Amino acid sequence: MSKKLYIGSLSYDTTEDSLQDLFSGAGKVESATIIKDRVSGRSKGFGFVEMSSDDEAKKAIEMFDGKELDGRNIVVNEARPMKERF
Repeated sequence: MSKKLYIGSLSYDTTEDSLQDLFSGAGKVESATIIKDRVSGRSKGFGFVEMSSDDEAKKAIEMFDGKELDGRNIVVNEARPMKERF
């Protein structure tokens, strides 16, 4: 079963491809998504990577949390469910 990770503190220069390339070092990446502003299309500085298993997700957190990517130290942890907005 796949596990989704939250990736925070991303540089505005980071691409979905570079995220996928980095996290493939920890295992099979199902998807890599950077969240963008609807109006400007610019990165909001965070995204999500879906790893193919819990073990690979844990390995990715250990390998990449606090590591530098495109000049920024990224935050990597397990994604939490989105809260309802009113």
